[in-house]
Amino acid sequence: MWRVFGYGLSERKGPERYPTMNRLEQFCKNVQHMQSHAMLAGAGKARWRCGAGFSPSRAWLSIAGVGSLLLIVTGPAFVFAGAFRVFDHSASGTAQGGAFVAQADDPSALYFNPAGMTQLSGVQTSAGTLLLGGGTRFTSPSGSTTSGDFGGAVAYPLPSNFYVTANLNGIGLSVLKNFSAGVGVISPFGVLYEYPNNGPFATAVTKQAVPLIDIKPTLAYRLNDQLSVGLGADIYTFASFLGEGQVVTRFNSSGGPGLPPPGTPMEINGSDTAAGFNVSLLYTPLRNGEGRPLVNVGLVYRTQATLHLDGKFLANGVPVSDASTTLVLPQIFTGGIAVWPIRNAAHEWKLELDIDYTGWKSVRNLDVHLSTGATIPFPQDWRSAYTLMVGTEYRWLTPGALPHWEVAVRGGYWHSQTPIPDRSFLPTIPDSDQHAVSVGLGLLCKTNGWFFGIVPCGTTGGPSFLHKAIGLDVAYQAIFYEPRTVTGNQNPVAIPGVVNGTYQTVLHVGSINLRVNF
Repeated sequence: MWRVFGYGLSERKGPERYPTMNRLEQFCKNVQHMQSHAMLAGAGKARWRCGAGFSPSRAWLSIAGVGSLLLIVTGPAFVFAGAFRVFDHSASGTAQGGAFVAQADDPSALYFNPAGMTQLSGVQTSAGTLLLGGGTRFTSPSGSTTSGDFGGAVAYPLPSNFYVTANLNGIGLSVLKNFSAGVGVISPFGVLYEYPNNGPFATAVTKQAVPLIDIKPTLAYRLNDQLSVGLGADIYTFASFLGEGQVVTRFNSSGGPGLPPPGTPMEINGSDTAAGFNVSLLYTPLRNGEGRPLVNVGLVYRTQATLHLDGKFLANGVPVSDASTTLVLPQIFTGGIAVWPIRNAAHEWKLELDIDYTGWKSVRNLDVHLSTGATIPFPQDWRSAYTLMVGTEYRWLTPGALPHWEVAVRGGYWHSQTPIPDRSFLPTIPDSDQHAVSVGLGLLCKTNGWFFGIVPCGTTGGPSFLHKAIGLDVAYQAIFYEPRTVTGNQNPVAIPGVVNGTYQTVLHVGSINLRVNF
């Protein structure tokens, strides 16, 4: 066996030993041609060599270099919390540590539990965003340090969410009176993270960006007073108006065999569109005398979705090769129970416990396919993981000082496991077991009220297109990652051992949503 950046390629004998020889020679000559035209400016006197300097073993190393570089970007390395999942999709949910699958009583139900849309009246909308801050402190075994963050005080572009739901009976479609419909746009996976260009592991990664969005057309149906179900699509794609508009990873060449001279800026990019679906259930076994739930049970299942990421490998901004790989987004099971010890005309107090299972074991390996025709294996061996979420909300329905408002205070906690082994750890996923604590406030201005004394919140009667209420939800969350010491990392293109070391990460999440009910 030949060992290529830590991975084996089967050796062949005789004429079959190098089955892609002609393609590899042409690939190398193309790179040499670009160099001769100064297209790799700044590379110095050292050059990739063909002709007398070309050998089959060097060619295989070139394939491994290009292919493994693609894996860094198109592999699962685009996260800010919970591997490459983002848990925060509304301020009301974030404030409760994500424990919202059984409550699901605002437009963000479209994400947390679509069956909960049947609890909403009329047309309701919500739009919000996340302010992500904090960072990672890395210390190598030799004592060198560096720090990574979102590229500034907050990540930009801002991960955002938008929801619109409609009770079809409430908009005049009485024949569909038990149906609710909605559409949402969220950022379920991916965020921006970067490190200095002169950092200790710059040959592994300096920056990553993945502006993946999920478009969610959804239907819900109320079977009876106790049971509702939901069904929706998840359309995962990239948008050109959001950041890079594709997966992007940047790093510096290590100058290893088959790679450009040390320090040459490198980039891999790629994109695709994939589809999955979700099914959901909301069961209400107990209500109070006014018909409001006292106990809710929520269940949601989200299917896998397969992204065939096609992109290019660039050196100093010049395309060198086409490359692609396949990434399977995991299936997810979420269940929760909510109870209201207090629920009357004046006050409501809810407690909720949710458990989330993410099937990260689907990320077992990533086979990279190059335009040369070669395929390189890249094992990942991720583990499936659980997240435990606990949340509470206390709501005043008719506070004396604000007779036309509802006021809610919220709090929450989650604990999440990391699925990523040391072997395939990448610094732009500073992932480890983590703990998050959160607090938040919700304000809903109703009929005859004034939103901060400026905008009327709604009136009784009038056309259906006039709003009936305006709400504002805000939340703050701190995510504390347990210190993680990485050993035995096998990054395929970096200088060996540079990723090994201790990572300490604390992230801060600010969330805000504006709601308008019609």
